[in-house]
Amino acid sequence: MRLSPDQVHAIVAATQELAGSDARVRLFGSRVNDQLRGGDIDLLVECARPVARPVWLAAQITARLQRSLGERKIDVLVVDPTTELETVHRVARAEGLLLQP
Repeated sequence: MRLSPDQVHAIVAATQELAGSDARVRLFGSRVNDQLRGGDIDLLVECARPVARPVWLAAQITARLQRSLGERKIDVLVVDPTTELETVHRVARAEGLLLQP
């Protein structure tokens, strides 16, 4: 995984503050592969409770992380129990790494 412990901590803290303490966040995509370079930070935020405005929550998490991690490309997907899962969600769940503080 190509994230520092400080970056992981910032991601988990921002996610839990904005999405709730029971929210889980997974890193997926190119940053999971240590052999690659560069790439954006792809995150799947899994919420246990329904989210009224998931796109707004994703934007809030992205903005918070861009302030704390610096201006870099960060993609955040939010799923809750009402989300109709698409292929990208299934792949992120299957191949993504659960981030823990």
